[in-house]
Amino acid sequence: MDVLSLYREAGALHEGHFLLASGRHSPMFLQSTTVMQYPKFTEQFGRGLADALRAAGVTPDFVIGPAMGGVTLAYEVARHLDTRAIFAEKDGQGGMKIREAFTVKPGETFVAVEDVLTTGGSVLKAVRAAEAYGARCLAIACIVDRRQEEGPLQSYPLVPLTRLYFETYEPGHLPAWLAERPLQEI
Repeated sequence: MDVLSLYREAGALHEGHFLLASGRHSPMFLQSTTVMQYPKFTEQFGRGLADALRAAGVTPDFVIGPAMGGVTLAYEVARHLDTRAIFAEKDGQGGMKIREAFTVKPGETFVAVEDVLTTGGSVLKAVRAAEAYGARCLAIACIVDRRQEEGPLQSYPLVPLTRLYFETYEPGHLPAWLAERPLQEI
C-alpha cells in the first residue's frame, strides 16, 4: 500500500512551513483528519493494519485509539480483526481515561492504534489507560511512523504501514529556505 499516495489523493499531504503541536517546525504535514473523512481510505488503512498485525502474530481482545483521531481508525482495525474497538479520552489532568461504558478486564490483550506517530505521546496515554485496568498491550500500530527516535514506545512492538522521516526543526534553528516560507500553525 502506498500510504503517501492515498494522503496525496485525499489532499492530506501538505508542503510549506508548519508549526507542529510539539513546537517544532516542519516543511511537511500529514493531515489525517482530511484523509480519514473518506471511508475508502479509512477502510484500506484499517485492513492494512489488521493484515500487518496478523502477519506479526498479534491477535488482541480489543483495539484502542486515543480520542479523537484514533477513534475511527480503532474501529476500522477492530472490524478487520473481528474484535471490539474502544477509545481513551482526555482526563483533564494530562492523561487519558476509558469511559465507564467500555469494559476492560484484567488479563485482556489489546492493540493501540494511531494515525501518525510523531512523539507517540497520545497513543502512550491510551495504552496506559487500558493498562490501568490490568490489560496488556501486544503492539502499537500506526499508519505512519515519523518518529526520529523510539523514546517511550520502545517497550512495545510497533507495526507501522510506512515510515516517513522528514526533518523537523527547533524554533530559532530553521534553515533559511524554510524560514522564508509563510508559517502555518497546525
